[in-house]
Parts: sequence; structure tokens; C-alpha cells
Amino acid sequence: MKKSGLLIGSAVLALATGLAATHASAQDTAAVANEGETILVTAQKRSQELIEVPQSVTVVSGSTLEEQHADSFSDYLKLVPGLQLDQSRPGQGRLILRGVNTEGVASTIGIYMDETPFGSSSGLVNGAVLAADFDTFDLDRIEVLRGPQGTFYGASSLSGVLKFVTTEPSTSETVVRGRAGVELTKGGAASGYGNLVVNVPISSIAAFRASGSYRTIGGFIDSVGAGGSDVEKNIDGSKSFGGRASLLVMPSEAIDLRFTAVIQNIDADAPSLAESDPETLEMLHGGYTQSQFIPGFSDLRYRVYNATGNFDLGFGTLTSSTSYGTQKQSLRTDYTFALSPLIEAITTEANEFFQDQSTDSEKFTQELRLTGESTLVDWLVGLYYTDEDGLIEQDFIASTPGTTTPITGLPTLGYALVESSYREAAAFANLTWHVADGFDIDLGGRYSDNKQSAHQVTDGLLVGGFQDLPVFESKENVFTYSIAPRFELSDNASIYARVASGFRPGGPNVLAPNQPLDQATYDSDSLTNYELGLKAQTPDRKYGIEVAIFHIDWNDIQLLAEKDGFNFNANGGGAKIDGLELTATATPAADFNLSLNTAYTDARLSTDTLIGGLDGDRLPFTPKFSASLNGDYTVMVGNDVEAYFGGSLRYLSDQSASFDADYRAAHGEQRTIEAYAVIDLNAGITIDQFDIQLYVKNLTSSAGRTSTTGTTVFGGFPLFPDDAIGTGVIRPRTVGLSVRAEF
Repeated sequence: MKKSGLLIGSAVLALATGLAATHASAQDTAAVANEGETILVTAQKRSQELIEVPQSVTVVSGSTLEEQHADSFSDYLKLVPGLQLDQSRPGQGRLILRGVNTEGVASTIGIYMDETPFGSSSGLVNGAVLAADFDTFDLDRIEVLRGPQGTFYGASSLSGVLKFVTTEPSTSETVVRGRAGVELTKGGAASGYGNLVVNVPISSIAAFRASGSYRTIGGFIDSVGAGGSDVEKNIDGSKSFGGRASLLVMPSEAIDLRFTAVIQNIDADAPSLAESDPETLEMLHGGYTQSQFIPGFSDLRYRVYNATGNFDLGFGTLTSSTSYGTQKQSLRTDYTFALSPLIEAITTEANEFFQDQSTDSEKFTQELRLTGESTLVDWLVGLYYTDEDGLIEQDFIASTPGTTTPITGLPTLGYALVESSYREAAAFANLTWHVADGFDIDLGGRYSDNKQSAHQVTDGLLVGGFQDLPVFESKENVFTYSIAPRFELSDNASIYARVASGFRPGGPNVLAPNQPLDQATYDSDSLTNYELGLKAQTPDRKYGIEVAIFHIDWNDIQLLAEKDGFNFNANGGGAKIDGLELTATATPAADFNLSLNTAYTDARLSTDTLIGGLDGDRLPFTPKFSASLNGDYTVMVGNDVEAYFGGSLRYLSDQSASFDADYRAAHGEQRTIEAYAVIDLNAGITIDQFDIQLYVKNLTSSAGRTSTTGTTVFGGFPLFPDDAIGTGVIRPRTVGLSVRAEF
């Protein structure tokens, strides 16, 4: 029997009442359980009941993701209070939690694939804008931890952690499950996808599970010839493909070993940017258009390999996790309109102009943890080591018009290479002291030591000629902590308080031409979060609520500053953030589910900065108010035949766009993105092992904005015709049909 797969709203609900997956026998997981069972999560690096974790955690089940076709970040924002996304292209986006964002290049949210931290920890490999957008098919769940996670997750978990938890192989049964579908987008090209997962027991002590996904996404942005650009439709198409494989071996009751590999490619053409009026943000040239001279692209390659072992030592459990991950990007950006006239003036050659960029991050991590528990204290101690090498290489190329063939005989126009390394060693500990019946105090601390180096080479007419800078190095020692008392009001309600700190590493800098060498490094920034929370549910678990109020002090903020049109990392000032997050869930009937996620976030600078942001300015891409209402209903229409209906409404109030010094000076405030709402609907029928679903995303074709560019590049050259600004825009109304089967 199909159980509605809407969502597990948040940590408020310790039971997944009525929210199991389609064909629950195959998809029941720790996060999606039958009525009366608990949700277990690993937010604090050990298995705990979700309602007992003394911090704000949201769990979204794999079945919910699949039911709602939430395949990427942009699809499941509505399921996580306070989570926002600044994005204009698949795989190239910035995640934001609790408003912690000034658009620097180092990430403020840690991304994990099971036990593996993924993405760069440094500020030299674009970790913030390359947040790993893993495919969600056949995931067990997603865990989102809000607030700094410096104790358990260390550097770059300044505002939280997003953790992809894969489904473990099962020794109990063979499973084959597949899904295929098509989508049609208003004014755009068609899309299609296919997924398959196979679970095979090898013996009573071993099992293997593998899944594969392929998705092609049709574009909806047109180039209409503005400023002499190409005339071409649907230039922003993309495709994503890859898979996961996992082997579980349990040689004894005291030992389990798991080996996992994840491979994913995301190939995207032009970004989904619409040229817009810089004052009103109204789209120009009749709608979803962008001036393309040279076809752009972003090709991303994710690779994750992990071996995790758990060893029961009697007095405690030893866990070893060894990981190796790589993230590589090939990127082409069209700068023809901005820079071709300058190149022609210098070289007398008619040209089109673009930038090719390669980004490469390779990361090895090793973590050892020992956990134990008693009637008085639950404890955990751990050691962590990571070794990361990064590279960014840029080449600016003038090509024969109408081609990407470089013009021969020209001098080097622009070239840059930055090679970097990041090494970190840390020790951490956490204990939960059971002070009295119903009263616990959770204490944690982490000491981290990191060493970094970087070597920069630049050359070309646009960067002032050849320059080979010395190797710059930096060292930091940082201590982070968390304190969280929790008091049970009853068996089904508790309150907690939490004070926690986090940091983002500083390090060597990327210097602009002729920039002083005393700016060759920048410092870490730090954040302290003060939080009060309530979690409650009715004894029958049909109704639940979680409320968290918080205040954040953010100091020495890392910023992307500018000198003569070139960007570099810098520290500047501070920010204060006050907020409230609320999740309410209701199951008034066995097959009827409702949930409400809301967040109020007042995030603003508390000092002037180096990038056009002034004291009191709101932090970018953080609406003061956001909310999503989700509901679904299931009804039997015959023997072994079910029909189901669901929908969601997501609303975001107005929000500040990217900091813009010129706009701020002219208007006395930052550019504002207007409020918008998005409606999604779905309906389907389940017959035996088959499921057919019809769904629509963005029913009203809301043109909500997800990013903004400046109007100029490289110190004043117009980026688009008509002095336009580029605005990332959500996909117009998309109607889809999917078919699922399980054997």
C-alpha cells in the first residue's frame, strides 16, 4: 500500500506517521518509518532519535524527494526552513542558511556525502559557488543542520551542514526499481530522465547496491540578436548523469564495513540568466533572453570514494572513515560584448572574446571516532585529518568571429594560474551529561590546526604582463565549541538552549596586478549562534511543532573585494542576524498530511564593508519572511489501487540582491528582488508495483529571481547590451509525467 511521501518536516517529528514511501517495503528507512517507529539521524556523528537532538535539524526522506521530483537544490528548498539558493546554472550555486552570506568564495555550509566532506575548505577553489548538487535518486534522506557545526564538522560549517545519506545495501531481499519521465516547459525545450536501482544480497553477511541516473533538461532562455548576438533558442540546456555503488560486508556481529563510490557529471550550457532592466529588474527583449556571442558551458565532475568501518569494542564503538573526493569544472564564459571592442582597439583584429577556466579540487580525509554511553554520560572523541590540493587556471581568448578558434599571432591577452594546498588536523570531543531524569547537558569542543600555501602566476596585456609571485603561506589554530542544555517537559515535548561557534579558514590570497604584497593573506571569520528551541508532538504523533529563535554575531566577515576590476579575498566588518524558524506537521487522518515551514530572518551588516555594503544593509538573498505549505491526500479507488493528490505553495518576501557599490551610491540602498510565490501540484495512481504520476512545477510561471550580476565587468565595461543586468530566473511552468516500477 502506498504511503504518502510528502515530507518529514523537521526535527519536531520523531515519527514518520503516514509518510512512508511508495512501496514502503523497499523504501522504509531510518528517516521514513512506519507508524510508531522512531526517526534516527546521525547529525551528531552517532545514531540518535531526531527529537532528542538539541539543535535545529530538518530531515527530508528519500521517498519525499522522489515523490516530489526534488532532484536538486532548487527543488527541495521548500522542505527546509531558512535554506536559500543563489544560482543561475545547474551545479553552480551558493547555498545560504540563516542569512549567513556576503557572497565570498569560501563556503559557509559544509556538504557531506555520508561520511565524506565534499568541496574545497579553502577560499581559493570557488567552494561557495560550487556547492555539490548531488542527484537525490535512491537517497535514504537528507539531513540539514542549522547553525554553526564547528564541533563535529569543523571548518566551513559556519552556518550549518547539508548531509546526503545514501541507502545502505540490504541483505534481506533483492530489489529492482526504476523510474522514467518526460517534462515540458512553457516556452522551452522538452526534458527527460531515467533512474534505476538494484539491491542484491550476496550472502547473509554481504550485499551490493547500485543506482544510476540520467537527466536531460531542456533550455528556456533564447538569444535574440540584441547587440549583434546570436539568434538561437533554448541556449541554457543541461544534462546530469552518474551513479552510486555500495558494498556492505559484516564479517561478524562486531564488525561492519561499507565501501561506496559516487560518480556524477553535470554538463550545462549557458546560465539561466535573463537580461533585465537594472532599475526594475523587468526582463528585456520580450522575456527570457540573453545575448550570446560565444556558447558558454560548465562541465562538472564529482567523484567520491569512501571506506567506513564500525568496530564494536565492548566498551565503545570505533569508527574509521577514509575518503577521497575530487571536483573538477571546465567553464567557458562569454565576454564578447564587454571586451571585444577593447581587444580590437589594442590588436586591430575583429574578434569574439571568452574566458576558459579549469577548476580542480582533490581532497583526502581520514576520521577516527570512538563513542560510548552509560547511564550518566554519552561520549564521543575523534581525530580528523584532511589533505587538499586545488587549482584554478584561466585563459582569456580572442577568437575568429562566429567560431571559438583562437586568432593566431596575437600576444597573450590574459592568463592566470593559482595552485593551492590545504592541510588540517583536528581533535574533537562531545559528551551528553544526563544530569537528572529528563535533563541533559550536551558539551562539545574542537581544536583545529590548518596550514595553507598558494602560488600565483599571471601573464598578458589585460593583467599587466608576466608576474610570478612568491609562494604565500598561512597557519591558523582555532577552537570551536557548543553548549546545549535540554529539558524534557514530558515524553513528547522538550525545550533546549544552544550556544555554538563556527569558523571559516582564512589563507593565502589571489592578488590583483600591482596589489601590495602585504595583502597576500586574509584572516578567518567567526560566528557565534545563540538559540532557544521547543520540540513537541501529541502522544499519537499526529501533530507536531518545532520552534527555534536565534541570534547570530558574525565577525571579520570574508568578502570578495575588488581592485581595478580584479577580485580578491578580504575581511571587512561584521553582521548580526536575528531569526525564528517554525515547522508544524499534522496528520488529521491516516492518508491526509499537512506541513508548514516558515522562517523569519533579519540579517544585516553591522559595519560598512569593502564591497559597497554599508552598516544596516540587508545581507544578500535572504528574505525576511519565507514560508511553504505542503499537503497530500491518498484514497483507495479499488482493490490494490490507490490515487493520491498533493501540492505545495512556497512564498518568499522581497530580498536584497548582490551588493552593488554603484547602485548603493545612486539609490541609498541595495537593489531589491521583489517577493514571489511558487505553486507545485501532483496527482498519481498506484497499481500493484506500478506508479504513474502527473505533476506540474511553478504552475503560474512565476519569474522569481535567484541571482543578479553587475552591469559591468573588469572595471567598467558593460556586460550586456542596453546596460542590462543579468538575473537568474526560476524555470517557467513545467508539466511532467513519470512512471515507476518495482520488482
